[in-house]
Amino acid sequence: IDPKDYTFSGLKDETVGRLPGKVAGQQFVIQDCENCSIYIFDHSATITIDDCINCQIFLGPIKGSVFFRDCKDCKCIVACQQFRTRDCRKLEVFLCCATQPIIESSTGMKFGCFQYYYPELALQFKDAGLSIFNNTWSNIHDFTPVSGENNWGLLPENAVVQDYVPLPSSEELKAVRISTDATRSIIPITRGRRQKSSDESCLAVFFAGDYTTANARKLIDEMIGKGFQLVQTKEVLMKAEDAHRVFQQRASEFIPLLEKGPVVALEFNGDGAVEECQSTINDVFSGTKVFVSESKASASQDVDNFYNFADMQMGM
Repeated sequence: IDPKDYTFSGLKDETVGRLPGKVAGQQFVIQDCENCSIYIFDHSATITIDDCINCQIFLGPIKGSVFFRDCKDCKCIVACQQFRTRDCRKLEVFLCCATQPIIESSTGMKFGCFQYYYPELALQFKDAGLSIFNNTWSNIHDFTPVSGENNWGLLPENAVVQDYVPLPSSEELKAVRISTDATRSIIPITRGRRQKSSDESCLAVFFAGDYTTANARKLIDEMIGKGFQLVQTKEVLMKAEDAHRVFQQRASEFIPLLEKGPVVALEFNGDGAVEECQSTINDVFSGTKVFVSESKASASQDVDNFYNFADMQMGM
């Protein structure tokens, strides 16, 4: 393997990239680039980005960590297991990150939820060992907070991905069939830490099976189509004792389903979310066993119970 094939270094005013299948899980290095558009349309092991200025960067799924150091004025779309920055200024990032993103000695950072589609992307997520449902994009940990200053914030809710990282202009990279339409995004677009519109949330949990991902996506489409908001999603393994903590009295009916694999949980928000979620599940998924909050009163407790458990799992 020639490291040069996995490095972009010292480029200026260029559009460069790698097509699907060309990185194939190797590590990649991007350094000393200025005014460049850089696209990695494949999965990789780790990526480091050093001393880049005014670049637009797309990074397909990264199995391990992505580390930005000494970069400024860059706009990025990134999917990874771990995200970290040090000594960066003014990065705007549409992010999918399985663990809590960390910034250090960095200012003017802005984050939004990853949204992107091309046909090979779903398989690349699998190859990188990432779940499309584990995305803590807005739960930033600032390692070096300054009192009275806010080193990071969220991008505007109506931010359009293509305004930040335009589609590639080079003939070679145009071959990738990209859509930045929110409804086609591989990653479900979540509100994360943004202000909720209602004090009513609802928890829905799908159990492992052949259609878990498709079913979860279908429910998301149905609920969003009816004006509800998707706050957060999570895919995680559960044990019997976790089920007791999360599903309480109904645990026994769900425990046998846990052995098949991880569950996918969704939190919807909006007035009437519980009732609408229940009726959609009855209408659309009649043959599938799904946990759904029973009432508005118990729903917020369901959400807290599940995500407290899940955050502990992910932190371990």
